[in-house]
Amino acid sequence: MHRVVDGQEVGVRGLHVDLSLGRVCSEVLPDDVGRRFLGGRGLGAYLLLRQRAHHIDPLAAGNPLIFAPGVLTGSGAPAAGRFSVSSRSPLTGTVFDGSSGGAFGTALRRLGLDFLLVTGVCSEPTVLLLGGNGGGGRVLHQETALRPDADPAGDHAAAVSMLSAGDLWGRDVPDTLAALETRRSGRRAAVIGPAGERGVLFATIANERGRQLGRGGLGAVMGAKRLKAVVIDAGEGRQPVRAGEDRLAALTAEAMTRLGEHPTTSFLLPEFGTSVLMGLLNDAGVLPTRNFRGARFEAAEAIGGEALQRTFGGGRSSCPGCPVGCGRSISSGGRTMRGPEYESLWALGAACGVGDLRAIVRANEACNRAGLDTITMGTTIACAMELGEAGVPVRGPRFGDAAAMLELIAATAERRGLGDELALGSVRFAALHGASELAMAVKGLELPGFDPRGMTGQGLAFATSNRGACHQRASMVGPEIVGTPTWLDRFATLGKSALLVELQDRNAVLDSLGSCKFAACALSDDYLAALLTVLWGDTVEAAEMNRAGARIWHVEKLFNLAAGFTRADDTLPRRLLREPLREGPSAGHVVDLEPMLDEYYSCRDWDSEGRPSRSALDRLGLADAVAR
Repeated sequence: MHRVVDGQEVGVRGLHVDLSLGRVCSEVLPDDVGRRFLGGRGLGAYLLLRQRAHHIDPLAAGNPLIFAPGVLTGSGAPAAGRFSVSSRSPLTGTVFDGSSGGAFGTALRRLGLDFLLVTGVCSEPTVLLLGGNGGGGRVLHQETALRPDADPAGDHAAAVSMLSAGDLWGRDVPDTLAALETRRSGRRAAVIGPAGERGVLFATIANERGRQLGRGGLGAVMGAKRLKAVVIDAGEGRQPVRAGEDRLAALTAEAMTRLGEHPTTSFLLPEFGTSVLMGLLNDAGVLPTRNFRGARFEAAEAIGGEALQRTFGGGRSSCPGCPVGCGRSISSGGRTMRGPEYESLWALGAACGVGDLRAIVRANEACNRAGLDTITMGTTIACAMELGEAGVPVRGPRFGDAAAMLELIAATAERRGLGDELALGSVRFAALHGASELAMAVKGLELPGFDPRGMTGQGLAFATSNRGACHQRASMVGPEIVGTPTWLDRFATLGKSALLVELQDRNAVLDSLGSCKFAACALSDDYLAALLTVLWGDTVEAAEMNRAGARIWHVEKLFNLAAGFTRADDTLPRRLLREPLREGPSAGHVVDLEPMLDEYYSCRDWDSEGRPSRSALDRLGLADAVAR
């Protein structure tokens, strides 16, 4: 990555671990790769396309699993400590990445690494240990660097060991994290639970007190490799290298001021967390209810943020180095635990017609322990509940049945009974029962808790997202519901593509910097570019940084095109296109998607089938990627 340390430029440094061969190789990529693709998500997308992972079965040995900290991770910049895990998703078949806070990414940076690329399959359940003294396991042989002109392994290539995980296999996420932490203090771990071991297609990877890389089934990729955990033992004394300490301190102080002045980061998120959305979306008539059959939930107030705080108490929790504190810490059953975010409250609540907050909290905890994505779990159960009301399967679950929901979560994690079908996600589950139209998903990824019939720009965002339906790729709640940074008519069909493209590209930058999207509400592009200027040692303009976001988006699009995705996949569930909402503020509306797609493709400079033009690729320096 383009950094200056002791007057010398440092390239993008990584390790390749082949679990099948028990071999590790170091690699130093040209500095230009860091400039063009940043780190985190962007670097992961570049490596996946380079590895031609679009031709590899997601659960096959050759599918890469890439851990990469963001550019700013480990720098000391506030709210910038995230890392990404990238792979081809077993749930969707698309390019995929998950992002998480915690200290794992900083620990990876302390080893001097910009990425860790893992392929192969272990012969037995295994813990991969980076750093330390090997921990009594098999220390892998360090091969020479992959590029002939690169530096040999050197200091940045930490000792890599494979340890037996036989005593951990089958244990849930909290127990696994606790066991690894007790073996040596200061370690950071990314682990899977029983769902990942058993190949549930929406299994998560967890780290740092259970923070989840939740979507797309990356935990199943890890489980297919028989990799129970990746552990980093970087010690406590070796701090990340930083350039321009005085300027960085000044920028940090500036950021703290901005975060303290912005209403979202100074009040709304610290006070209520993401669950503040429950009432807002319900009032607007865009809170999906009972598998998107409606968009207002009669029990929304009973399962929202204020009810959560009133019933379970607790306070806020933060990622390391973040002053915002959007997370919830609650007390239940004499234990302190992470409280459910909005998406979990919605998916395990309104989506399933469940208004019992205590049952939702238990369901959320069961998902976190097993390593299950709460969004896909809840919406897949909602699909089963709609089928159940039609008598398929016989004696199937019904909307509002909290006990059935809890039982199905356990059955899915264990792959038994109906849970074995639910473990495939809603698209495959619905197809098994001849009801594909009841799967509320895009490109195989279940929709989060926003009904596009009442916010059409969000529908376009879901349809065009490179990893499937995802509010993290771009959220239109601001312009369509709140009125920031500008008001858009939430029912309008056209005129939203330019802003959506801007949001998609900016989020690609944030995911690659390792910066929190919530904190970025208060931090301008010029500020983020100034941070890069300090860290890299030469001037970075905001426009240059934003071009990197567009470049990352296009690399992901090229991956999906190579994997066989077409315009036909840039769509929404039929219900959202053809079935108007019957009541509430959004009644009578559907999404008229096709003209929106045409406008979006034109804005991107793509052809009518959604393929990037030669001129678009030339502007981003990606023309050579067409042949891949």
